[in-house]
This record gives sequence, C-alpha cells and structure tokens, in this order.
Amino acid sequence: MSQSMTQVLPQPLPQPVARRPRRPVYRRVPVRRILCLLPLAAVAVWVLQHRSLIGSGARQMLTANPWWLLVAVTMTGLTWVAVSFARQGAVHEPLPARRLFVTQFAAGAANHLLPSGIGASAVNIRFMTGCGIPAARSSAALALYFLAEGVTRIGLLAVLFLAFPEALRLGQVLPDRSGAAVMAAVAAGVIVLLVGALLIRPVRRLVGTFLRTALSDARSLHRRPARALALWGGSLAFPLLQAAGLVAVALALELEVRPPHVMLAYLAATAVAALIPSPGGIGSVDAALVIALVSAGAPAESATSAVLTYRFITVWLPLVPGALALAALVRAKVI
Repeated sequence: MSQSMTQVLPQPLPQPVARRPRRPVYRRVPVRRILCLLPLAAVAVWVLQHRSLIGSGARQMLTANPWWLLVAVTMTGLTWVAVSFARQGAVHEPLPARRLFVTQFAAGAANHLLPSGIGASAVNIRFMTGCGIPAARSSAALALYFLAEGVTRIGLLAVLFLAFPEALRLGQVLPDRSGAAVMAAVAAGVIVLLVGALLIRPVRRLVGTFLRTALSDARSLHRRPARALALWGGSLAFPLLQAAGLVAVALALELEVRPPHVMLAYLAATAVAALIPSPGGIGSVDAALVIALVSAGAPAESATSAVLTYRFITVWLPLVPGALALAALVRAKVI
C-alpha cells in the first residue's frame, strides 16, 4: 500500500540551475596582465632598435676608470632621490616614501618610451591619484614641479655661464648661423601653437581653471617651509647630480675639459635638446651633448665616447630594471 501511494504521489520537479551571467568579452581579457607585459615588450623592441648605441657605450666603459664610473652610477641613483623630494614638495599630502621612490625609478623607464616626458608625467599622475589626490591637483603639482625644475636648471646655467663665459666656443663648432635659425624657428612654432590654442574658448577656459588651481596650491605650499625646501632643494639637486654624473664620466675617460666647463656644457645641451620632443632625448640630447663638449674644448672622438658612456649609464643600464618596476607597480595597482 505504501509503495503504491508513493508511486501515485507526484515527484517534485527539479529546480532549474541558475546560470551565471556571462561576463562581457572585454572583462574576460586579462587587461592588467597585458599592461604589466607592455613595458617589457616596448623596452625589448627599443633595445633591439638601438643595439649599436648600447654596444658602443658598453665598449667605451671597458676602457674607463671603474671608480669614476661607480661615482657616475651613484650620481644617477641619487637623481631619483632628488626627484622624489621634489615630487613630495609639490603636494600637501604625505606620499609613501618607498612607493614614491620606486615610482620615480619606473617613471624613468616610461619616460624613454614616449616623447617630451609624457611617460613619466602619466606615471606620476596615476601614482598621485592612486594616493587620493584629485586629478586636477595632481596635474597642478606636476606643473609646479616642472616650473621649479626649469627655473633651477636655467638659473644654474646662467650662474655657470657668468662664472665661465669662455667655456663654450660655439663659433668653432657652428661657424654659420644655421643652428640659431633652427632654434628661432622652433621657438616661434611653439609660441604660435600656444597662442593659437589660447584663442580657442574651451581651451582658454580649461587653462584658466588649471592656472587658478596651480597658483592656489603653490601659494599654500610655500607657506610650509618643509614642502618648499623639498620642492626647490630637490629641483636644484636634480640637474646638479646629472651634471656631476657627466663630470665623473669625463674624468673616467680622462677628457681634457675642466669639470665646471663639462657641467656648463651639460646644462646648455639639455636646455637646447628639451625643445626637440624625442623619447628619452635619444638623438637630440646625444647630439647636443657632443656639440657642447666639443665647443668646451674636447676632441670630437673623445666627446662622443664620453656621451655614449654617460647615456649608457643613465639610460640603458636602468632601463630593464625600471621596466620591471613599472610592471610591478601596474600589477600591484599602485599606478
């Protein structure tokens, strides 16, 4: 009886299995992993394209004094410390010191992949916004850093030029006025572009808002002596350490040029090369440095060797570790 009743009673219907909503295709793509590998791939391609320059710089290092080369490497490492101080001085909020330093190291690699410092600027803006600083104030801090670094660099150049007016003899390197004509044309083009952009109302409104934010932040930062000292001290130390690195390379290769003249040549060359937007200054900085050192009295072959060695230490040697640091920061969602 019981068996027949159980057979007559209706069995419960199976419950439908809830299907998980299908994720969009773009969410299934491992975007962050791809972004981690992009810096390494870009560096690999770039190294292959410039392998002859890397080989030349490495060969020059084999004949140089290793102790002075170690000094040059140390000066290069200290530049990231100086930049870290300057970046901290441009914002009110305290930034995590270790992450800030690693970010500057990684930004150096990104800076060699995009022209005119775009890579380093993008990395630093992402880092500051990740630390809770709004995008407008991050951009204002970036502009304040560039202003401080530019003022200190030009100020050092003016002081050294007044102290050693005979250091650079450009007339012997550029006998005609073609170089001055090119520089004037580039400067005129930049001025025309800026004026044309400011004539457009949306651009003018955006620039006005940005300038008001930047000026407000700059005034409040300079009321805090610690921030002002970090900003201007780091901005002053940065070009000094860069120039000191070139002096150490010149001493390692026994370049017959006085150290103050080498520093003046470096500051003048980088100021001119900044007008030519190339990734990492490859080509523009190299040519300007060779011309400046030759005008300071160095033979052309020795000047080329010094520039190749210096660029190997400051650009090529930290490039792969910097790309690895950049990939690690992307993976850790720091930037």
